[in-house]
Amino acid sequence: MDQELKDGIILNDKDVMDLMNVDEIEARVLENEISIEVCDIQKTNDELVEKIKRNIPENEVLDDLSELFKVFGDITRIKIIYAIKDYEMCVCDIAKFLGMTQSAISHQLRVLKRARLVKYRREGKTVYYSLDDEHVNKIFEFGLSHVNEMYY
Repeated sequence: MDQELKDGIILNDKDVMDLMNVDEIEARVLENEISIEVCDIQKTNDELVEKIKRNIPENEVLDDLSELFKVFGDITRIKIIYAIKDYEMCVCDIAKFLGMTQSAISHQLRVLKRARLVKYRREGKTVYYSLDDEHVNKIFEFGLSHVNEMYY
């Protein structure tokens, strides 16, 4: 396992990846000259290509899907999703869990709500947030499972 030094602390690959942003990761990929294998001949499967062209969703749908995945591109939102995937939580509890202000959490919840990933219910003076439906939990769990494959 490769190790790097950061502020006098030795980090393993996972720790380094956690500290890096996407641009840094892409730069590392280019640095390591990771190649993509391609065919030795140029012969296309026209039947397959046409079938996929006929079945691909409209650009508007794919754009919406792209926007949905962008919402998952923020670690604070990921932590909020994790926190409320099994429990209802109010903003003040989420803020305490993450060590952030209620205002910062409210901003992230608005983004999640706009993407229909979370819902809320009011009980007296308290508002509880939870995942909007089981699809959201499945997206999160599948993503987490995929990422965990890299480490275990």
